[in-house]
Amino acid sequence: MGFPRPADARPFAIAEASTLSFGCIPDLLNPTVIPPERLASMQAGWVQLLARLSVAPADAYPVFDRLVAAYSELHRSYHTLEHLSEMFKVAGKLSDLADDDAAVQLAIWFHDAIYDPRATDNEERSAALAMSQLLPLGLPPETLQHVAAMIRATAHTSTPKVDADTAVLLDADLAILSAEVRRYARYAADIRREYAWVDEANYRSGRTEVLEGFLNRPRIYRTEWMHAVAEEPARRNLQTEITALKTPDERP
Repeated sequence: MGFPRPADARPFAIAEASTLSFGCIPDLLNPTVIPPERLASMQAGWVQLLARLSVAPADAYPVFDRLVAAYSELHRSYHTLEHLSEMFKVAGKLSDLADDDAAVQLAIWFHDAIYDPRATDNEERSAALAMSQLLPLGLPPETLQHVAAMIRATAHTSTPKVDADTAVLLDADLAILSAEVRRYARYAADIRREYAWVDEANYRSGRTEVLEGFLNRPRIYRTEWMHAVAEEPARRNLQTEITALKTPDERP
C-alpha cells in the first residue's frame, strides 16, 4: 500500500528464500528498528506460537532469526518489526473473529518478509518463503497453504469477500491508516523514504493513486469491529495525505 511498483524495475533482490540465512550480516541490518525488550517479547511470542504447532524451540529459533534479519534490512523504514508488532496488537483484538488464529499469526510474520519496493511480486515471494521455511518444521500442508493464500491477499486487491482469517490479517495490515495524526505522518514519511529512488512528481502522483484507491472503496476494513472504530479516522488520514500530495509546497 505504498506506491505503484514498475513491473520491469528490479535492479536488486532482497532476502530471497535461497539467501535469507545470510541476512544476519551485521552491516546489512538496521539496529534501530525496534527496542531490544520488544524484540525479546516477539521472540517469546514466536516460540510460543510454534510450540502450539508442536515445533520445538530449537527448531523455531533459526527461522525467527531469519525473519528478524529480513525485517531489519537497511532499505526498510516502515516495513519493519515495528509494523509487525503493531499488527500483532490489532490481530490480538480481533482474534475471536479468526477461525485459525495461529495461521493468522504465521501470515503476519511472513507477509512482508520479502520486501523490494521496486518489485511487483513481493507477496508471492513472501508466500513461497513461508512455505520453504515452515514445511521442514512439520506443519500441516493445509495450514501452510492457508498461510500462503493469506500472504498473497496482502497485495490488497479489491476482492470483495475473503475468509474470516484473511479479513483479520488484512485489517491488521491496514490498521496504520487509522493511526493518530503523528503516527500516521511518520508512516507516510517512512513510505516516502522507502521510495527515495522515485522522483518527487512521480511519487506524488503514484502515492495519490494508491491512497485514492483505498478511499474510493465502499469500506476499507472488512471486520465489523475495525469498520466501526477505524474507518472514519482512516478516511480522514487518507484525505489529509492526498491533499498534501496535491499541494506542491506541502509534504505529507
